[in-house]
Amino acid sequence: MSEQRDRYRRGVGVMLLNRDGKVFVGARIDNTDEAWQMPQGGIDEGEEPWATALREVEEETGIPPHLVEKVAACPERMKYELPRALQGKLWGGKWIGQDQDWFLARFLGDDRDIDIATRDPEFREWKWIEPAELPELIVPFKRDLYRQLLREFADYL
Repeated sequence: MSEQRDRYRRGVGVMLLNRDGKVFVGARIDNTDEAWQMPQGGIDEGEEPWATALREVEEETGIPPHLVEKVAACPERMKYELPRALQGKLWGGKWIGQDQDWFLARFLGDDRDIDIATRDPEFREWKWIEPAELPELIVPFKRDLYRQLLREFADYL
């Protein structure tokens, strides 16, 4: 059991809301499918989850930390598993999925503060969507996780 748990990459994810209550999603550069996702990424050694969340948002969207306000944190980590066909391809085959801390955050800036042409870009385009649209826009293996996030953060959406 412990060996299986160790096969999940520790990470974070951020549901970032604008003033209209819409959620930021980006289309990954490395995926030509019509699949959109919220900012997420791996926790570096010694890094706290919220610090990781702020770093990932900035790395993926160009939004500086002072324009991101934490609203809520998921009470428990969320886990997803990659489809078998991807397990040997992503992350050098080391991980079979991710075990993530998720945060709900408010974007305090304007759209002009968003610049996905970052040093190491991850998204080819971005948009704001209604929270309820999230599960249908994500890759199928993350749909249940996104549905669970909508339930967890329902009081704030």
